[in-house]
Amino acid sequence: MSSLSDRLAAARRASEAASRPEGSDATDGEGQPTPGEGPSPAATQLTSLDPAGAAAAVAAAARRAPAKAVEPTPNQRRSLAASQHDRIEELKSSVHVELLKQLGPQLYDADMDQNELDRRVRAVLADVMGSQDRPLSNSDRARVTQEISDDILGYGPIEPYLRDPDVSEVMVNGADSIWLEKSGRLVAADATFADEAHLRRTIDKIVSRIGRRVDESSPMVDARLPDGSRVNAVVPPLAVDGSALTIRKFATDPLTVNDLITFGSLSPQTADFLEACVRGRLNIFVSGSTGAGKTTTLNVLSSFIPDDERIVTIEDAAELQLKQDHVVRLESRPSNIEGKGAVTIRDLVKNSLRMRPDRIIVGEVRDASALDMLQAMNTGHDGSICTLHSNGPRDTLSRMETMVLMAGMDLPVRAIREQIASAVDLIVHQTRFKDGSRRITHITEVERMEGDVITLQDIFVFDNSAGFDAEGRTLGRLRSTGLRPKFLDKMAYSNVTVDPLLFHTDRM
Repeated sequence: MSSLSDRLAAARRASEAASRPEGSDATDGEGQPTPGEGPSPAATQLTSLDPAGAAAAVAAAARRAPAKAVEPTPNQRRSLAASQHDRIEELKSSVHVELLKQLGPQLYDADMDQNELDRRVRAVLADVMGSQDRPLSNSDRARVTQEISDDILGYGPIEPYLRDPDVSEVMVNGADSIWLEKSGRLVAADATFADEAHLRRTIDKIVSRIGRRVDESSPMVDARLPDGSRVNAVVPPLAVDGSALTIRKFATDPLTVNDLITFGSLSPQTADFLEACVRGRLNIFVSGSTGAGKTTTLNVLSSFIPDDERIVTIEDAAELQLKQDHVVRLESRPSNIEGKGAVTIRDLVKNSLRMRPDRIIVGEVRDASALDMLQAMNTGHDGSICTLHSNGPRDTLSRMETMVLMAGMDLPVRAIREQIASAVDLIVHQTRFKDGSRRITHITEVERMEGDVITLQDIFVFDNSAGFDAEGRTLGRLRSTGLRPKFLDKMAYSNVTVDPLLFHTDRM
């Protein structure tokens, strides 16, 4: 049987082990207590002489031992975060309802100034938030306030991205899936709508402001925001996984020709050439795929039109941002709920010819209005500019032929091609590359008919022989082919000349 001193020593070591932090060593390398970790000499003498004192020392050491912190498990952390999110969502809902009770119909008063409405909403929102008995941190309070004001005054969870200048497009693929385009790349947004009803309310708010509607009987709509941003919405039953909303943003300060030169979309000499073509009253088609930047290029080309000319713009959703003083803007209209009252682009093109236009600018030619545009260009309305979807200059001509045939006229193909060759002077083709950049790749002259084929001549072509850099950005540039266009004589009638050195192949 062990001695009393042995039992006391064992008790002391147990006490020390209980009082040490987890993970620390109990002894040194030789089994001796680590210096500074054991009890004081006085305590050692006391416990070696008095068993009761030993027990008291052990109890005191246990009381002095720090309580071990219990780390929450990942599941507990997720549960805590979900509970906090649910609490904030519940608070948002109650504050939202109270806000609607206090403001009532003021939110939908069309005569109220937007700034005044904003001031009232924020004042009532501050009062309602202050009266809540649930404690909130400053960050949560600011977040709830911003989200509710965005929902009432703006467009809910997508409002911050509409304010973000780095976001060029917002794509909503259902209530819980929002995507953004930044620098030409797609990224997922860290936001969702509460449910499908929340998304539908936002869509209705957008389209109702310009007198459009979207419902099961008319499940597709094109609209625009007050700043000119283009909106397309598709709702069930056409959209299978929930309503789809696409917003292509337009900068409040439109891009200029200097911006396009800085971005590499075109070179300085091509900018000078295009300016001369616009002032020389050439008929120009801007072609390219979806999202290639056609409307931006059309805006830039339109900026070259002299201020003393009358301009008529025709669009599906008014988005051109011309700076001239004498501009008449026309916008097409869909049919009403009875299927009547539609006004098409073709109707507007016909009507514009009675408005004494110097220039006719069509946002996009996509139907039988192509025939009316060609006739306008061939009957004295020179200097017209249009955009058109296509994959290249030659495809642009093919699409024009197809759209003319959509007019229902039984015209021979050769007659259509003669109309095109006579009316169109220049095709500016634009492409969006994989790196997200948008570049003008072809500036092509439409020459004349040779047999049954329209002859094209490239004046400037994008040279991509330099390849791509390490980050996938294209290193190519727009180069002159060295060919002089035949329409220089036509430009001379408008007293516009072009420096011959613009077409020199060695110039940058």
